[in-house]
Amino acid sequence: MKSKFFFVSFFALTILFSLYQVHAQTLDSLISKGDKYTDEFKDQDALNTYLKADSLFPGKWEVKWRISRALTDLANHMPTETGDQKDAQLAEYQKAYKYADESVKLAPGQSITYVRRAIDNGKIALFKGIFSVAGVVNAVRDDCEKAIKLNKGDPYEIALAYYILGRTNAEVSKKWKPARAILGLGWADLETGIQDYKKAIALYPDFRMFYLDLAKAYIQDDNYKDARENLQKVISSPVKYEDDNDYLAEAKQLLEKIKDE
Repeated sequence: MKSKFFFVSFFALTILFSLYQVHAQTLDSLISKGDKYTDEFKDQDALNTYLKADSLFPGKWEVKWRISRALTDLANHMPTETGDQKDAQLAEYQKAYKYADESVKLAPGQSITYVRRAIDNGKIALFKGIFSVAGVVNAVRDDCEKAIKLNKGDPYEIALAYYILGRTNAEVSKKWKPARAILGLGWADLETGIQDYKKAIALYPDFRMFYLDLAKAYIQDDNYKDARENLQKVISSPVKYEDDNDYLAEAKQLLEKIKDE
């Protein structure tokens, strides 16, 4: 009787293990398929694939942050000529934030979850205006610092955290410091932002967006020599991401504008 019970239990465990393997393999295959679409700049196909994964396998942080990324990529390319279009874009960023926030709650020990939440919060802050959402700006900084402290992920993810910190420092420091201080944003500093950009580039070089925004920070600091040097790096860097050609065109325009400075 005992041997029979053991056999049945072993058989049941074998079935459960097999089902688990199929479950994991199917989830992994959907994530891989979505990632492939992302690499090919097929953002809607990527989103559809991740949403399917989320429907079949709810509560997976690996899926949640990817949905956030796909929604943000799509929102970045929405038309914004009218007020209604701008409102629609903001709604997509807010939806992306919701998924990123869910990923943080599901996996508070993973850097990428905080990075994605910081990206979406940053989009919302820029959209609404820094002074009107000071708490959101502080949340962006806190998420980036948390991601860097955890340092769990590939170099690109940590580089993104430094980049967002750099951009946040640069953008906020454009505002008059005494007014910022009243809102709790007195910590922002352009030089700190420049150093954050450099750390991002050291971790993940040859990314046009990093060089372009570092160049803008140097222009903000009246350092045109270093600005021109980084704009040249935008031009010489390879195409890696969907908006790289836009960064290239902007870099060329800026270079022409400051060539005699």
